[in-house]
Amino acid sequence: MQLKRSRMLLIGACVAVCGVAGCSREPQATRASASDINCMARAMYFESNRSSRDGMVAVGSVVMNRVQSDAFPDSVCAVVGQRNQFAPGVMTKAMDGQGRALADASAAAVLAGERHPHVASAKYFHAAWYDANYNNIHYVVTAGGNAFYEKRRPENVTTPDPLPQTEGVTG
Repeated sequence: MQLKRSRMLLIGACVAVCGVAGCSREPQATRASASDINCMARAMYFESNRSSRDGMVAVGSVVMNRVQSDAFPDSVCAVVGQRNQFAPGVMTKAMDGQGRALADASAAAVLAGERHPHVASAKYFHAAWYDANYNNIHYVVTAGGNAFYEKRRPENVTTPDPLPQTEGVTG
């Protein structure tokens, strides 16, 4: 767990310093790979309202929370490609337009360490309109058309209903 967390911090720092700026002499092992950026952007593009940076960063925050969890795969692409977890075709469909540019920029920001401040440790989300009728869902934020939540013991759920949509929270 500590090694996984250290690896993600190192990747994030290197993306912030070199990955976005385009440093060419940095060793490949210390940078977020192009495939990590692509996989993260795909999750953001296909899971969020394509015009909502907050929604994209929230999706990316969930992906990173999963990468850091022992309950999910250890890499961005493995998390995004996990069967029945993200939108059908997330790894194969074409991305285009302004939504793609926003997803690429948001992916780089999340891999550099940015997180949606309200997502906290949440590892799950669903479409905001969906009525998930479970007693263990504690909602933390709604952004980009999705309601983000933590799974808790029923007696510890204090926000059992999705929150109103919020935007303008991330950079």
